[in-house]
Amino acid sequence: MSRRDANGGGEDSEHSSLFHSVNAHHPSPVTVTNLIRRVRALTLRLLPMEVPQASIIDPTSRVIPPQVVDAYMVAAGDFLEALPYCLIRAHEQFLWDASHDPADWGENFGRAVACEVLARRVIHEAPPDKILPMMSTRYRYKENDGRISEKASVLEVATDSHSTIFLSSTEAQDVVNYLWRGQIILKLGDDNDVDFVPYKQYGYNSFWTHLDPGRLSVPRYQNIFRIVVWIVFLLAYSQAIREPLNKLDPDHADLDTWEIIMYILALSFSFENMHKIYKLFFFVSWRSLGFWDVVSFVTDLLLSAAFVLRVAGVASPEPRSYNLRIWSFQCLSFVAPLIWMQVIPIFDGFQSVGTMQICVARMLQESGIFCGLLAILGIGFMQGLYALDAADGQADHPHEVVHVLIQALLQAPNYEMFAGSSAGQILFYLWNVVTAVILLNVLISLFSSAYNDVVEDAAAEYLTYFAGKMGGMIRAPDEYVYPAPFNIIEILLIAPFEFIVSEETYATINHYVMLTIFFIPLSLIALYEAELEPSRNRWVKDWISHPDEGAEDSPEFQDPPVHEDDAARGLEISRVKFDDVVKAFPDMKHSSEAVLLREVRQLKDQIEELKLLLAAQR
Repeated sequence: MSRRDANGGGEDSEHSSLFHSVNAHHPSPVTVTNLIRRVRALTLRLLPMEVPQASIIDPTSRVIPPQVVDAYMVAAGDFLEALPYCLIRAHEQFLWDASHDPADWGENFGRAVACEVLARRVIHEAPPDKILPMMSTRYRYKENDGRISEKASVLEVATDSHSTIFLSSTEAQDVVNYLWRGQIILKLGDDNDVDFVPYKQYGYNSFWTHLDPGRLSVPRYQNIFRIVVWIVFLLAYSQAIREPLNKLDPDHADLDTWEIIMYILALSFSFENMHKIYKLFFFVSWRSLGFWDVVSFVTDLLLSAAFVLRVAGVASPEPRSYNLRIWSFQCLSFVAPLIWMQVIPIFDGFQSVGTMQICVARMLQESGIFCGLLAILGIGFMQGLYALDAADGQADHPHEVVHVLIQALLQAPNYEMFAGSSAGQILFYLWNVVTAVILLNVLISLFSSAYNDVVEDAAAEYLTYFAGKMGGMIRAPDEYVYPAPFNIIEILLIAPFEFIVSEETYATINHYVMLTIFFIPLSLIALYEAELEPSRNRWVKDWISHPDEGAEDSPEFQDPPVHEDDAARGLEISRVKFDDVVKAFPDMKHSSEAVLLREVRQLKDQIEELKLLLAAQR
């Protein structure tokens, strides 16, 4: 139950008057910047000193009571629709202040958390029909260097800044799910501007209405299609990598069928990744690139090298052909770990896989300290051991020293190499002690800290990650989505028409080509949306969720009747009405301090009234 429900209709009407102008104004970047500055000034006045984070996050916090939320809403003036965006931007700026001013880290981090909490509560106070415009409207603001930022919505900014408190809210997840299911779609406008618009056909039940090639751009269907294609790619790779074992005949030098399938899929993935990176640089910024984009780029490079070597081997005479073929399959063998690693982001729509990925990613981030210390110490010990080895005038190759140090780090030290030098043995023993006793324990403690940080708030972390996954699939928009491997058809056969025909003709060509190529998946999508969508099909909804879900506020649940047999005997459940029963419940909307202050204030008012009555009687 929201606060406006608990407090009656007066506050509800007040909030309605505040929200009446939502989506009615389109503020300029300078106006948005000024509102961000005002929000920062308010937050600095609200938190002039360091406050524990738990006190700020607490729903019944006395730091951010309902009165403070109302004050921020009033402070936004006629631009209340931009307030959540400005609060998340202020959250970003306070985080920047905290990282660049260690002396005031606690104060600025608390202010950043307060801005995020306030943004969540402002969205919570909005009427249901205003939440979507507030979450999806895109704004620009003036950056510190005077440039105007790219357009972004509060949902996009919160995803970029990893705002777990805001993104784990019901309102934010509702919008994320609307985008994931395609109830809201992205529309590419003039000057490559992108806006969120409702999918106009979503409420219709006709199969032919939903048979739309544009539905391939929906993140949910993209994800399913990519899972299927990736399974085929793994199968093709697993068969192609066995080629040297299955085809030992030296006369067999041509490409195998599985190799052809694998390289076609790899080429399509390369085109897709390059297109995505280009779109992110063009529409967003390089900061949107993540760890998996780097992994995909390295994978594409290795597969391209393997393909070039393989083709060169086919075209070359022996024995050069044999050598090139071996090098090609060596490149493919290096690709194997990277390919199987990418199974994780493919299946991270499942919460267990997604949470595991978050833990691993956080651990890799924390391991930076370990890698830095290891690199510094490794260089020092390598120079020392090499110098001792060269003292007798006969030095081994530096690679040998590096291999010995790595083997010791991996718990397989070779003590024989420095057996002839006491100083060398002492230095090598010291390296083993430093790595095995100190550095590895540092790494374990860092991993433990990262794991605990994720597990303590696993649900919010996963919801934030899921919002980022969905955002990554729609933030590089494409009017005509040809999922891999069919993007090769688009590049080779369809894209050239863009430069020689009109825009309407090009759209018609894409429509009919996509309808022909993707008729089977589009038919399955149309069948699902028209007949099986849980929101319009009761038996499907009851199958995947509880039949009574969402009905707890109905009178039949609060004051339920009894069976006629029990009624005939005078038995009744609701002898005491539901509203009378809940009067005994504590007020969980406010902190105990706020409740006490309210009761003291009421008592003071009653005493004043009593004084006035006594004075009147005299």
